[in-house]
Amino acid sequence: QELRKIGDVEFRIKWSDGHESQYSSSYLRANCFCAACVNELTGDRMVGSDDVPNDLKILKADLVGNYALSFHFSDGHGTGIYAFDNLRRICPCCLAKTEAERQVPWNIMGG
Repeated sequence: QELRKIGDVEFRIKWSDGHESQYSSSYLRANCFCAACVNELTGDRMVGSDDVPNDLKILKADLVGNYALSFHFSDGHGTGIYAFDNLRRICPCCLAKTEAERQVPWNIMGG
């Protein structure tokens, strides 16, 4: 894997299979998995994209062992641990592709 912080607002991962994921700072923050962002009992998200400042920056990115990343954001948040398998699962381009595959045309018979 190749890990790269791009400026203050993006982070890129090039995976071992060649796929590249690019995450904006606001996307990462809105998808944090920590207990302050996701209710531990219900699994409900308590922080979402509407709660994230538009000018959010990634101040620091650290490797956590060999399995995750930790990001420190300009809004003071820094408790989330982003496991690589979760980062791959929430890859913005993979999610967009999956959503497009789920959409069924209105007229699948072509007439």
